[in-house]
Amino acid sequence: MSGHRLGLGIALAAWLTATAALGAPATPPAPEPPPGTPAPPHVIHEIRRSLHDAVHRFDAMDAAGVLAHVSDRYRTGPLTKPLLAEQLRALFTLHDQVKAHVRIDEVRLVGDHAWVYSTGGVTGRVRWIGGSVPVLSWQRELEVARLEDGRWRLFGYQQ
Repeated sequence: MSGHRLGLGIALAAWLTATAALGAPATPPAPEPPPGTPAPPHVIHEIRRSLHDAVHRFDAMDAAGVLAHVSDRYRTGPLTKPLLAEQLRALFTLHDQVKAHVRIDEVRLVGDHAWVYSTGGVTGRVRWIGGSVPVLSWQRELEVARLEDGRWRLFGYQQ
């Protein structure tokens, strides 16, 4: 839902276009495995359950319910929980209906954090105008979660 993801998508599209114009190598190098170890099934299940509830709260335009799934210490780059709250308010003001679709691609444990890679998108119906429009989409985007008070919350990619 963040602006950095939109910017990342634009940068990625530009990079892919430039790569296609230059010609891709015949055999791409094998990708490095992501850090950490694969999460056990019970962790994946808990994260999916938390994500399902967060998406349900988002679709209901319940900002407080969405933010309950975000750590008070959340930070990814300049993005913090208060900035996420502002973005949600703006999104819910601009649209009279929103819908999120998120698929978890992979979950890896890195220390006491879960690195969650997901693919998804958000659509919204613009208030007073109608018609559903794409708001945001991402592919295999990383978000970091951790257990707080017995439930998984987004913590951010804090470097």
